[in-house]
Amino acid sequence: MRRFATPEVAQDLQQSGFALGGKRVDATVMFSDIRGFTALVESQPPEETIDLLNTYYMLMFDAIRSHGGMVSLIVGDGLMAIFGAPVPLRDHCECAVRAALEMIETIELFNRERAAAGKPEIRIGVGIASGEMVAGYAGTNERATYTCIGDTVNLASRLEAHTKVARRPILIDGATRAALSAEVAVEPLGPVAVQRKARAVEVYSVDPVRPRRP
Repeated sequence: MRRFATPEVAQDLQQSGFALGGKRVDATVMFSDIRGFTALVESQPPEETIDLLNTYYMLMFDAIRSHGGMVSLIVGDGLMAIFGAPVPLRDHCECAVRAALEMIETIELFNRERAAAGKPEIRIGVGIASGEMVAGYAGTNERATYTCIGDTVNLASRLEAHTKVARRPILIDGATRAALSAEVAVEPLGPVAVQRKARAVEVYSVDPVRPRRP
């Protein structure tokens, strides 16, 4: 089971059993993808792309898991991770942001290896939002996945997309910002018009460069 389901999902299935549907939870969601991935795919053989993705996902999964997160979805070069469900996680906002910082640092180290091998570097964008959402199993009784839905999830996806416009690697919403410790370096970017939101959203950039204590 653990080969095809995350430890968190396996634990949830063992404790609660399987049932389609979800429940409201307070959690943090992260979206991330590789910048300029389409152009990268077109510039190299497909075998190299598969090798790149396998290495990339291994590194990102490790960073996310090390901070208590769970990757619930991977599509192409993009992923969605949940912090705080199905297993509750104290300080899920802080954990998600620190996971994002580790992801950026890991990519920098990975790029050094790629540069030494004469391969192009990669960059990622990360969007994070926190709040209420519905998390649970969606699909059919034959095939289902653990996922989450709701306005918070949509916002995290929009923030990830906005990293391209803001030219910042990590963007978070106000709810996430309010729960962070003072050790995390954050810069306010002001209100941003987000698709399908009636009001502009206060957006913050997390600085991966400034020193911070663990």
